[in-house]
Amino acid sequence: MSNFFIIGGSSGIGRQLSVQLLNTGHRVYATFNEHEMRDEGERLTYHQCNVLDDPVQIDYLPDTLDGLVYCPGRINLKPFHRIQPGEYIKDYELQVVGALKMINLALPRLKSAGKASIVWFSTVAVQVGFPFHAQVAASKGAIEGLTKSLAAEFAPQVRVNCIAPSLTDTPLAKQLLSNDEKREANAQRHPLKKIGKAEDLANMAEFLLTDKSDWITGQVFHVDGGMATLKI
Repeated sequence: MSNFFIIGGSSGIGRQLSVQLLNTGHRVYATFNEHEMRDEGERLTYHQCNVLDDPVQIDYLPDTLDGLVYCPGRINLKPFHRIQPGEYIKDYELQVVGALKMINLALPRLKSAGKASIVWFSTVAVQVGFPFHAQVAASKGAIEGLTKSLAAEFAPQVRVNCIAPSLTDTPLAKQLLSNDEKREANAQRHPLKKIGKAEDLANMAEFLLTDKSDWITGQVFHVDGGMATLKI
């Protein structure tokens, strides 16, 4: 039985991953912020956490953590000329600074496990150029660079890997999948002709958290229906 810390575990990929880990016998410490809804019917215990607060309290965590997953993110798509500098800063604060803050707070607990794992999320748009994706690609590109830097620095005690999905059917993407026409059009853009599910990403994250991936670190995994590498 392992201890896993899931930041943003109340919806989407984070919630799916939390449930899967719980169902396989692990202890899950999942967080939510004040703007998120929680499903009280689940057996998960949630802790309120705004990663932008200073300080952030994590006293409820055990002394040893086997894994940390950082899920908070935004998808803001607009033409480059309409993006204000402050919008880049807000995304960077949530998706990069927030992640680094939580990793730094949890690092002593992760190192005490001896072979812990960190998993966080990028986007296919970092490696594949899409119009109107400058804002999201800017902050997520930093995550990919940090994956390699931190993996080198934390080895061998803590592995660090990143997942880069394409469009996934979660609350974060609801505006992009708000009707059948949008869903079908987006599905057809992928070589596998379908939209990703929360389970697709949760399955990869679960693999990267466990001993099944204990010789993998510093990698960015594209779980994207073939979008990043195939043109058919």
